Parts: sequence; C-alpha cells; structure tokens
Amino acid sequence: MAWPRVQLVVTADDFGYCPRRDKGIVEAFLAGTVTSVSLLANGTAAESAAELARRHSIPTGLHANLTEGRPVGPARHTASSLLSSEGFFLGKMGFRKALAAGDVALPQVREELEAQLNRFRELLGRSPTHVDGHQHVHVLPGVCQVFAEALQAFGVHFTRLPVERGVGSCAWLEAPARAFASAVESDAQAAMGPFSRHGLRWTDAFVGLSTCGRHMSAHRVLASLARALEDIPAGRPLTAELMAHPGYPSVPPAGGCGEGPDAFSCSWERLHELHVLTAPTLRARLAQNGVQLCAIDDLDSKRPGEGVPCEATLEPFLKPSPP
Repeated sequence: MAWPRVQLVVTADDFGYCPRRDKGIVEAFLAGTVTSVSLLANGTAAESAAELARRHSIPTGLHANLTEGRPVGPARHTASSLLSSEGFFLGKMGFRKALAAGDVALPQVREELEAQLNRFRELLGRSPTHVDGHQHVHVLPGVCQVFAEALQAFGVHFTRLPVERGVGSCAWLEAPARAFASAVESDAQAAMGPFSRHGLRWTDAFVGLSTCGRHMSAHRVLASLARALEDIPAGRPLTAELMAHPGYPSVPPAGGCGEGPDAFSCSWERLHELHVLTAPTLRARLAQNGVQLCAIDDLDSKRPGEGVPCEATLEPFLKPSPP
C-alpha cells in the first residue's frame, strides 16, 4: 500500500526563556524543521522572542506556565496558593503535590492563565495559534477544566495532548522519566473530556517524551511516529506533533522566568536537539516516509476531540533503517 500522508507539527517549547535558547530555536525554524513555537509569557526574554517571531513570521502559541518563575497576573502582588513564600511558582513536582493535596485555588489558576493569555496578546498583537502547558501542567486534574474554559473564552481552539504510545516501554529512558511520562499520559487521557466539551482540538498523535534531549535522533523520531500512528486508520490525513526543546544552552544568570535558568535549560542536551533538528537527515527521512512538515494552522480541519486512536490497524509507515 502507499504510505499514509502524515502532517507533522514540530513545536519548540520554552521560546522566550533566554536569548541563547531563542537563537537556536530560530535557527531550527529557518532550517525548516521546527514549524511552531510555544512562548513563555513570563520568560525573561519574552519581549525579544516576540520580536523574533514577528520578524521571521514564526507561528507562535502560548506555553502556559504555572510551575517555574514568577507569575504575570494578580498573584505577583498578593499571597497566592500558586506561589512559595519567596513569590515563585512551586516547581514541577511541588505544584503537583500542592494540587493533589487540595492546596491550589483553581480560581487563581484561571486568573494566571488569563493574565498570560493577555500578556501574549500584548506581545504579539494577536491570539496564540495554540496553547500547551509548561511541564504538561495543562492536563493536570482540575487544571485541565480551568484551562479548557479559559481557552474557549479567548477563542483558542488548539492544544497539545501529551499521550505518546509505548513510551512506558522505552528502555533507554531512565525509570523516573518513564514514570513521569506515564503519569502525564494518564492525566492527558482524563483531560480529553474537558478539552472536547470546550471545543479544543489536538493532533492524532504526539511524540517527544521518548525523544527528549540526548535521546533524540532521526531514527527514534521516526520510530516513535510509527509507533504512535500504528492504530490509526489511513483513510484520512493523519496529524502528529513532535515536542522539542532545542537551543544553545542557557548560561547563568541570564534566562529563566524570574529566578534564573534551570539545569534543563543549561544542559548540553538542548544543543544536541538543535543539531538533530537542523541536520538534513531528519527532514530527508521524514520526507521519504510521506511526512509533511507543517504549522498548526496548516493542519487539515479536524472536529473537536478527533484525536483519539481508532481500532483499525495501519501498516507501519516507517521503512526499516539503522539507528
């Protein structure tokens, strides 16, 4: 059979985190592999990143952030369940623990999300093409409902559903990374209901948890796509998103979201992702396998909630090749 046509959005997260990360992201966009970026409204380089997006006509969405740095909304000036005593967000796991304990006030989450959406409009002069969540915070219980309501109110229709098929069996991932990915997947599956009820859309498949940092290679990206799409029928165009975090590593104290850059952003792994994304190998392999790189606005029209794999089986579209 002919290879199915796949439309792939490659999204670079953390745009606006620091000028060095942004420089790399722009290079990957100009190379033709990155097709979309997600902007941190509270990033220290958000203003210069917005200027880069305008200059290069980069499709830009919002990377909603409730876990790192300082808020942009009313919480900056008053006590908030979202913040530590030092005035910073509680961190990736700290926020999750507070939420599970019932210590997070969801109306304050709504206020902060709306403030970040408004800040995005101030920076770009338009609404975001999509909104996803920094460290996947947007699919957390309770938050996903507030998130969906806010996006609907702001007229944003596209989000990310971070469910990567088979990520729990990826032996190259360390046990903590596999456990976190499995937790994200469980939360995302539960978030489908609220997302669908509020008219949000997402791609048929998502990859990026198994290909983050040093684990990224052209072979693994193609293998992850094949695994993610294998149960989706080929009777219509298929859509997928690859999440990436490329860039030149941050150098303290520059960067971050108000408290300096973290180890993730300072890691050489950001540069490794940049090299994989800008090398011709990945683009060539994608094209050989019928994968069309595109922006979110280019995706074929999809009904809300039409991102759930169906039962029909698709022949593998990945041609065998060495790692």
